[in-house]
Amino acid sequence: MTARPTTVRARGARQASRLSRAVSVPSPSVRLGEWLDLLLARPSDRGSSTNLDRERHQPDYLLLVAVVALSAIGILMVYSSSGVRAYVEQEGDSLAIVGPQLLWACLGLAAMVAVMRLDYRWWRYVSLPLYVAAIALLVVVLLPGFGIVVGGSARWLRLGPLPAVHPAELAKLALVVYLAHWMAGRGRRISSIRGGTLPFLLLVLPVLLLVVREPDLGTTGVLTLTAFVMFWVAGANLWQFVVLVPIGLAALAVIIRSHAYQAGRIAAFLDPWSDPQGAGFHTVQGLFALALGGLVGTGLGGGRQAASLYLPNAFNDFIFAVIGEEFGLIGGAVVIGLLVILAYQGVKVALGAPDTFGGLLAVGITAWLTGQAFINIAVVVNLVPITGITLPFVSAGGSSLVVSFVAVGILLSISRETQARGTWNDADPDRRRWIRRPHLSGTGGRTSAPRAARGR
Repeated sequence: MTARPTTVRARGARQASRLSRAVSVPSPSVRLGEWLDLLLARPSDRGSSTNLDRERHQPDYLLLVAVVALSAIGILMVYSSSGVRAYVEQEGDSLAIVGPQLLWACLGLAAMVAVMRLDYRWWRYVSLPLYVAAIALLVVVLLPGFGIVVGGSARWLRLGPLPAVHPAELAKLALVVYLAHWMAGRGRRISSIRGGTLPFLLLVLPVLLLVVREPDLGTTGVLTLTAFVMFWVAGANLWQFVVLVPIGLAALAVIIRSHAYQAGRIAAFLDPWSDPQGAGFHTVQGLFALALGGLVGTGLGGGRQAASLYLPNAFNDFIFAVIGEEFGLIGGAVVIGLLVILAYQGVKVALGAPDTFGGLLAVGITAWLTGQAFINIAVVVNLVPITGITLPFVSAGGSSLVVSFVAVGILLSISRETQARGTWNDADPDRRRWIRRPHLSGTGGRTSAPRAARGR
């Protein structure tokens, strides 16, 4: 009579063990160090007995094709928009601008492939050093003798024989990686003032203040947008944004009032035709280029605005205007369509990410790249004031191109471990029912089994 309860308990223990293996949930008894070792171990090191074992599959090839297509269009348009200017200014060398861009693109593609093959969990190891290094570079670029002032802003940094780099581009990647790492361990505390809002501001503000100090208001806007999107997806409440947004708008007003050229850009945005040869020159020439393109454009190399040197910054900030002039509405729609594919596939990867860190990292990268693209195109069509940021993968700029390729490599690495779901809120081992967003089981709260397991 005493053997039956023992048998029942043993059978229950075996069933619980099978369920635990099925949902791949780490045991609460696993120490933090062991859990991190399992989380960050290489795929080849994780055997079948490991409860964090993930089966890898092919990366998101649609995302890969969209990014490569954007970069190919970018190289073509950089040559078309800079060839005449380079020939005039560089003693007949029409490849002076597109040549380095092609080399940076090759380096970025190689970096993307390498990062794609790397387990994205390794980025948690370097998240803090990367964040600290980005802040250090942002400080160094402001020091006299180190930063290169272009257009009134100390945005570029040259160290010895190395080519000039833009530290703010590295800061975008560093902030996204570290915020994803930090938010992945917050759990429910992200929705509180003490555990969420205040630490979030302490992490984000140093980067924003240093970028504003350059000054670079466009990059500041991209960083702010990216950080807020990640904060919302991580579980922040609406009332937290009710507090943060007015503070941000007040800070923006102070920045604009303290920089005369920013106030001039606001005035030019509201009425560029009031000073078409001065403050509104960039906007007016960009709109002229789009108007001259019509439906099908003037053809590759047939643009009069860039070729005749009328369009300022034609190969970086206003490259979308050149696309609109030479390929018309159809060419502009193709570029926007590729960016929409990037956004859609990025969100898809984020929803299918196997853990919280991967989901937040995918959200941050997607918000950063697509948000920056939206702002760049909005500047060209005069929907927002001029900000001076590039169109990802299309505009000239080695730092932006390489860092963007690395970010997409991380996104592709996450896509190799995405899990298929029946619906958007289908629970899996790393998703909690209270938020319907990805959260690691170790961040507190109860983890639910998959629907198939709960239905049995």
